Parts: sequence; C-alpha cells; structure tokens
Amino acid sequence: MTQRLIDWIDACSEWLGKIVMWLSTGMMLITAYNVTERYLFGHNTTFLIELNWHFYSLIFLLGASYTFKHDGHVRVDLLYHKMSPRGKAWVNLLGSLLFLLPFCAVVVYASLSSTRGFDFSMVGLSWRTLEGSSDPGGLPARYLLKSALPLGFVLLGLQGIAEILRNALFLKQKSTVAR
Repeated sequence: MTQRLIDWIDACSEWLGKIVMWLSTGMMLITAYNVTERYLFGHNTTFLIELNWHFYSLIFLLGASYTFKHDGHVRVDLLYHKMSPRGKAWVNLLGSLLFLLPFCAVVVYASLSSTRGFDFSMVGLSWRTLEGSSDPGGLPARYLLKSALPLGFVLLGLQGIAEILRNALFLKQKSTVAR
C-alpha cells in the first residue's frame, strides 16, 4: 500500500513535469513574439508580458514537485555528499518532515485562510472580486493564477510525503542500496 501511494504521487509529479515542460516552450515562444511585436512594430504588449509572467509563475509553482522528485532542488551540500546512503535517507526524511511539510502547510494556510473567512483570504478575495490586472491591456483573470499558489504547495507537500515514505521504507530495510 505504501509503495503504491509513493508510485501514485511520483506519477502525478511526472505528469505535471511534462505539462510544465510545455509551459516552458510556450513561455519561450511568447517571449520571442513579444520582442518582435514591441521592438519591430511598436505595439503595446502588456498582455504578452503578463502572460509570460503567469507562465513563469506556473512553471515555478507546478514544477516544484517534479523538481523535488528528481532531487533538483537547492541543497546546501556541506556534509550531505559525504554521507552514507542511510545518513542521506535520515537527512531527507527529517528535512522533509521538519521543514518541507510545515512550510508547505503554512503557505497553503496563509493563502487560503483569513480571520474573516475564505472570502477574505488572498485567494478567496481574488476570486470574490474576479481580480484582474490593474494595467490597461493586462490579463483579466489574475484570480486563476493566485489559485496556483496553494495548489503548487499542496503538490510539493504530497511529493514531500512520498519522499518521507520512500526514505522510511529504505531505512526499514537492512540493505544500503539507495534509490
């Protein structure tokens, strides 16, 4: 059961990683088109600039779980690289349990809660007012992007749970074979 949960979370992160790769391609194409429109034709490209910014935000938020799954996150590697596989498993397990999951929980809670209810949280208020860009010619649905903040951290937290379970299973084994 535990391994099936780990595999399911990993598969979700992989699937999301593929989507993020396409968002990266889209962002590159939008940038090229934006530069052409703005500098060659002198057109107002506020919409394209904001669309690029939204794509970048989605790449960061939705790609975090994929990056974490593939151990591509930033690590202060002073001692870690010299540790045994079991030592690394302990660091990964405790780091995810003590730092990653609480941080994800705080971000999700802070973005979705308010002392006056969900309608006054950052995301809820944005949805209630159907928040859009304050710039003329900007994107009309900023509330959709703000919804990606708690979603991205829920997905990162799920990948953190998979990491905790994976390392706990590894430590439970007598073998020292790393993943």
